[in-house]
Amino acid sequence: MPELINRPEYLQQLIQHKDVDLVKIVTGIRRCGKSSLLDLFHQYLKEINVPDSNIIHINLESLRYRNLTDYLTFYDDVSVRIPTEGKTYLIFDELQAVEHWEKAIESFRIDFDVDIYITGSNAYLLSTEFSTLLSGRYVEIRMLPLSFKEFLTFYEFETAMTMEEKFQKYLQFGGMPILREYKFDEARSNQALEGIYSTVVLRDILQRNNKADQNMLQKIVLFLCSNIGSITSPNRIGNVLSNEGDIQNGKGKNVAGKTVDKYISMLHSAFIFYSVGRYDIKGKQLLKTLGKNYIIDLGFRNILLGYRDADRGHILENIIFLELIRRDYRVYIGKVGETEVDFVAEKPNDKLYIQVTESMQSPETRERELRPLRMIADNYEKIVLSMDRNYITSYEGIKSLNLIDWLLS
Repeated sequence: MPELINRPEYLQQLIQHKDVDLVKIVTGIRRCGKSSLLDLFHQYLKEINVPDSNIIHINLESLRYRNLTDYLTFYDDVSVRIPTEGKTYLIFDELQAVEHWEKAIESFRIDFDVDIYITGSNAYLLSTEFSTLLSGRYVEIRMLPLSFKEFLTFYEFETAMTMEEKFQKYLQFGGMPILREYKFDEARSNQALEGIYSTVVLRDILQRNNKADQNMLQKIVLFLCSNIGSITSPNRIGNVLSNEGDIQNGKGKNVAGKTVDKYISMLHSAFIFYSVGRYDIKGKQLLKTLGKNYIIDLGFRNILLGYRDADRGHILENIIFLELIRRDYRVYIGKVGETEVDFVAEKPNDKLYIQVTESMQSPETRERELRPLRMIADNYEKIVLSMDRNYITSYEGIKSLNLIDWLLS
């Protein structure tokens, strides 16, 4: 078994929720490190002297458990192993393999003194029937690929390499933990990413949506990848694809748009893309139309489109979006009059307004980035993140920070 690499932020979350009477559900795209996290947690339980008999750890993708396909056999199999003395920790990996698993989980909670941890690779795990059954009794921990900070601890770099060069590697390879094995070998890393991507598409999307058309799905993925950080609507994508003859618009209104919408929600459910809604800052309301989509990992975008540096502004935006999610913000795109603020990031008692740009050197860019922020009347923090390293740290109270420094802060 490969050595476990610590992901302290996530492990800490599990430890903080330990023994709280809620089911802990770790969700995230395949191969982003969920199983390793459960292994780390298992290790932690042993370190604090929980007896082996009181830890039941099952990975349902292992053929050893191939007969545990429905909730009754699953329940019976696990129940007989739960000791009568002390609290037992139930750790279930890739639980979506068990049909109606939520009924078994609820029953364990009622029948035994247990603390339950589960993972799954798609959002169907948290689908309606499950949420209804366990409503208010679970906590979701969303796991993402490596942040830039984690990326720096995962890999070994040549001593002479600058932080900017390391960041360039992050933009190119992305943050899927498995790539560490290939030590920045581009061809092997790409093969590994293609393997993960195909598995997600085949197992988490096409198997679950048997009417879905693989060719169509791929076209929509490519469209979203090419338009990262651009405002799009399903109708607009539908029109582009119907003009190219990829999709029939039919006689009804927006048939293409509805089709695209369905496919995009499949991509959300498999955690490949995140959708961000728009928020009218002055009117203080969410707008129903036009959002943006960001990809879970830039490595996937690079294998699908080829690695190119042309679209750097939007790539940087994608990285900042994921970092805000990691830092537990709810993220929107801000609309101020006719202009846009890249991100409005909210926590219960905190709010940030953020603009992201490659550089603030040219007066035109500076004006374009600062204008929307100047139009916001409240006193929450306003920040422009760029790749610049200069001595100007503020423009009339709007902070100007180096993007890499912010990621590492």
